[in-house]
Amino acid sequence: MALIKSISGIRGTIGGKTGENFTPVDVVKFTSAFVTLIAFKCRDAARRVFTGKPTIIVGRDARVSGTMINHLVCSTLQSMGVSVIDIGLSTTPTVEMAVMKHQAEGGIIITASHNPMEWNALKLLNEKGEFISAEEGKRLLEIAEKEDFSFVSVNSIGKYSKYNNAIEDHINEILKLDLVDVKAIEEAGFSVIFDAVNSTGGIAIPLLLEKLGVKKYTALYGKPTGFFPHNPEPLPEHLYEISSIMQKAGNSYELTVLQSSGLESETQNPKPFDVGFAVDPDVDRLAIVMENGEMFGEEYTVVAIADYVLQYKKGNTVSNLSSSRALRDISEKHGVTYSAAAVGEVNVVEKMKETNAVIGGEGNGGVILPELHYGRDALVGIALFLSFMAKTKLKCSEIKALYPDYVIIKKKIKLTKDINTQELLQNVTQKYASYNPNTIDGVKIDFEKGWVHLRSSNTEPIIRIYAEEENEAEAEKLINNILDIMNSKQ
Repeated sequence: MALIKSISGIRGTIGGKTGENFTPVDVVKFTSAFVTLIAFKCRDAARRVFTGKPTIIVGRDARVSGTMINHLVCSTLQSMGVSVIDIGLSTTPTVEMAVMKHQAEGGIIITASHNPMEWNALKLLNEKGEFISAEEGKRLLEIAEKEDFSFVSVNSIGKYSKYNNAIEDHINEILKLDLVDVKAIEEAGFSVIFDAVNSTGGIAIPLLLEKLGVKKYTALYGKPTGFFPHNPEPLPEHLYEISSIMQKAGNSYELTVLQSSGLESETQNPKPFDVGFAVDPDVDRLAIVMENGEMFGEEYTVVAIADYVLQYKKGNTVSNLSSSRALRDISEKHGVTYSAAAVGEVNVVEKMKETNAVIGGEGNGGVILPELHYGRDALVGIALFLSFMAKTKLKCSEIKALYPDYVIIKKKIKLTKDINTQELLQNVTQKYASYNPNTIDGVKIDFEKGWVHLRSSNTEPIIRIYAEEENEAEAEKLINNILDIMNSKQ
């Protein structure tokens, strides 16, 4: 499988041949190119070296390949004269905030996000703790391709140090937010369950809940072993276990389910759960499960949190083209402007800065709160949602009922040599030319009551087809229309 090089980083499967998979040689090459890129950007560009000792933050999720990749990355950074602060098992938003706290020149997050355990990746951050731009990514690939980098002499090798408090630093900053109401959450006495998919959410979420005053919580797959018990993308079809447990909570069968499912309970309390949370391995995406075990819908994570934020702080909103119209509807209700960006965190952040948005994110459950930092952050999402529940005294299902009941269908098709992606996009554009298709990221066609979006993935060798309508049948119809076009051209 070829390496995937995009605005979401450099990722691939472990093992195989150099240039075709995520091998040690590729890790060293792209790490070296990243340091060279930073040298061009903020140091002595003429000599392509730093004039001082730069610092780069390194953190990782719990993947079984993480330790190996971490050693390669840190050693490569040192060999280029970089001082490394290794924060170890962490989350993507934690690394982003650590870059700012330590005033580092950049950061590297070792994670393939929602991809299965055989994948790993390098997510690359600038000095602001934000993902490097598309233009910088293009330059990095050129440097890597030409191997246009050099290493320092033995007297200039960078220093290596560990820092163990990055997650706590991150959570402490969340607690400082005016919209995070610790007192209200504590008084609410919530019972919470969360699925950490055996990654670093199992470290960060308990610490967050305890600092928020949540005394009753249960961790499903909370040990950071890196062996994912199910597909780690927090989609409804992968969250059947937490859903089943919540539906059974409150009766004598519950504790048997807890034990047989690999749960660790801090409370062993059969009381029904008020809310469930599920995160991906690097904890930048948040899915919510309602008290009845039904899915809140990852599309509605940002919608609900935006609704809460806009009640107290007026400002514009942003999500990507593949996200629900519900955020636009909520924005109009609060009298603010909604804007859509191309898919990808860096694109959403750019649009948020351009429009001075106070809240935004992506429909995959990625919440971005600029007041904290410009990055998707499941931890701040949990804190804000619990504050919303506590202050309104509404159940999850009651909050969900506040919003338009759209249905989104998400499908993906594996890329093969028989699929010409560009030709397919052109065919769809021509077919729906009268609807003025949006082509800034694949092709999106807006209809009166719904939309369909077709694009190549930044993170997997697939084509994504998303459609939203007022009911499932109409959304399926939009999807099938695209598939018909695809099949007719093969």
